[in-house]
Amino acid sequence: MVTGASRGVGRATALELAALGASVHASSRSTFALEGCTTHRLDHTSADSRRAFVAELRGTALDAVILNAGALVNKPFRDLSAEDFHLMATVNWSAQALLVQDLLPLLAPGAHVVFISSMGGFQGASKYPGLLAYATSKMAMAGLAESLQVELGPEGFFFNTLCLGAVQTEMLAEAFPDYQASTSPKMMGLAVANFALNGHQTQAGQVIPMTKSNP
Repeated sequence: MVTGASRGVGRATALELAALGASVHASSRSTFALEGCTTHRLDHTSADSRRAFVAELRGTALDAVILNAGALVNKPFRDLSAEDFHLMATVNWSAQALLVQDLLPLLAPGAHVVFISSMGGFQGASKYPGLLAYATSKMAMAGLAESLQVELGPEGFFFNTLCLGAVQTEMLAEAFPDYQASTSPKMMGLAVANFALNGHQTQAGQVIPMTKSNP
């Protein structure tokens, strides 16, 4: 399963998983089509939408869950509002945790849950003006993988967070309009797909940078 799969890294990851022979459930907030995948509408910040999504998947056993959906606010610190912080915290952190909670009955034994964060959310990596609310919400995703591994790892599940560097996507253009990344969505999508299928054999509760550059 891949969230945020209508564009960018999420779309590329879903396509690569399908090409590798996986049965892929791909979701987005809006209706979309994706070759080789079963698509769903999901607003992971809405409890009703999460419940409807889980109902659609009833009877499905998920071996890998890639939580890629997210949002970006690009504003100077002095201009950030309470609403901005709430949006970033909800979309990039708390709703991610609640979605995992809702999906627990569908997780297959040994399932691997991968949170897609950013190098902006990796401790010690460079930070950039205007991205404070985004970066701090993405840092919270690191805590999700570490904490869930402690709590649910004994049940046989695996949780990791990948902190992606610059990938030439729409979101990168919002954050860094003039920056040209050397990594394409297809390149990163293949790396994420392979990690989701195999990374839990050697990694659990880890926060892992996947980058050639920062941003």
